[in-house]
Amino acid sequence: MEINSHTKLLELLKEYPALEEQIIDIAPPFKNLKNPILRRTVGQLATMGQVAQIGNIDVTELVNTLRRAVGQPELRADADSQISIPAKSADDPDWIAGEPQFVVNGIELLRQGEVPLQRVNELLVSLSPDRFLLLLTDFEPTPMLDAMHKQNRRTFHKPHPEKPGQFLTFIK
Repeated sequence: MEINSHTKLLELLKEYPALEEQIIDIAPPFKNLKNPILRRTVGQLATMGQVAQIGNIDVTELVNTLRRAVGQPELRADADSQISIPAKSADDPDWIAGEPQFVVNGIELLRQGEVPLQRVNELLVSLSPDRFLLLLTDFEPTPMLDAMHKQNRRTFHKPHPEKPGQFLTFIK
């Protein structure tokens, strides 16, 4: 099993039970994993990305800590997959002021065989009312926009002003 931000907690602990104490040290709320019922319910739902969020730790740092503990090589951020967030322009709506609460690199997720809509929906559950999520794609994400409108989410979409062929979608 390769450990990444989408690895489910229960699957990880089944494969590497010795990581339980390390996870509890990183994210103390997960001490409840010792309760078998909570372990099954929370463990099936929580991903390493969510554990990192609850533990207030960078997800890459968490994943790499766990990977080192089991002898897996660290994941390195690919410079091309980093998202540059351009300054707000005059045409942007007021609600996208400031930094996004979450940034989803749809280009990288698709390269990894993941579905950006699934990741966006996972994060929207934790989105603060006064914040927004930013999605980067290399196509116009019409299905994503449709799905967000069905959820009564506010969206704003535009081409990336600094990177031709990339698109920014803001979701609130």
